[in-house]
Amino acid sequence: MREKLQPIERGPGGSLPRMTAAQRKRANALIRNTCCNYENGNCLLLDDGDTCTCPQTISYSVCCTWFRRAVLPLDKALEAEIFRSGSVKRCAECGTAFVPGSNRAKYCEACAARVHRRQKNASDRKRRGNTDK
Repeated sequence: MREKLQPIERGPGGSLPRMTAAQRKRANALIRNTCCNYENGNCLLLDDGDTCTCPQTISYSVCCTWFRRAVLPLDKALEAEIFRSGSVKRCAECGTAFVPGSNRAKYCEACAARVHRRQKNASDRKRRGNTDK
């Protein structure tokens, strides 16, 4: 027996969460690349003999439960932008959105290692330059 997926969270007044044009573009790319029910623009779950266009790819709202529960968690930043806009930060280095691990995080994972290395090298240079001659 298949397990039923939990319904999609709704906003005040019972409305579905809405995406901006940029978020929808990222969501569509995610669907095309990772959704197991997507095939040539059609949704296999809704296929009852006739082909049915994937409703999530043509909508600005999050209307597909499979997309919400199985596909969207693969892109944590996009999920946070859509559902928890307060917990998303912009990287101070490259400007991409990321979900911070703590309230002190300033950089995305990709930039954090580079910035840390750069800061450490500068600190080491300064420490070596302050030696007595």
